[in-house]
Amino acid sequence: ELLGYKFKVSSESFFQINKEQTEKLYNKVLDYSKKYKGVALDLYCGVGTITALLSKHFKKVIGIEEVKSAVFDAKDNMEINNIDNVEFICGKVEFLLNKIEDKVDLIVVDPPRNGLHTNTITSILNIKPKTIIYVSCNPETLARDLKILGESYKINEISLFDMFPNTHHVETVVSLSKGKK
Repeated sequence: ELLGYKFKVSSESFFQINKEQTEKLYNKVLDYSKKYKGVALDLYCGVGTITALLSKHFKKVIGIEEVKSAVFDAKDNMEINNIDNVEFICGKVEFLLNKIEDKVDLIVVDPPRNGLHTNTITSILNIKPKTIIYVSCNPETLARDLKILGESYKINEISLFDMFPNTHHVETVVSLSKGKK
């Protein structure tokens, strides 16, 4: 259970294990996303945790995830939480994102350690959302991706979360908005 929502998580699906810090991180994602109400994309959505949180504030949320069991869990989780304004697409973000036809206000990305694929970045830039929220567990790939996104988006704020105390690992949440630095 996170922030009042219940989540089913199968053994092949990813889920943050530090509940206290995860709730702080997700609240920051919500803070960064509150000014929009239209359509949001949740890329690398896993079991739909961020998707569920965004659903309360957006007309429609689309989650894309390549792990089939996570997509099954995400669909079940929306049913468990009585959420009906979401859609999930199973497959690789880098191949599916350019097929989204909705006008998108917000894109949340929470990629694996290797960061965003170049096709994903190109598609994001073509979609031209008003805001991008980038959740990252790898400072190196985050810096690489922000350098490219920074050509069209300005960084508004960066927040750090110590998900694994006494280790060098940190989660970062970055808010970017349309327009150059």
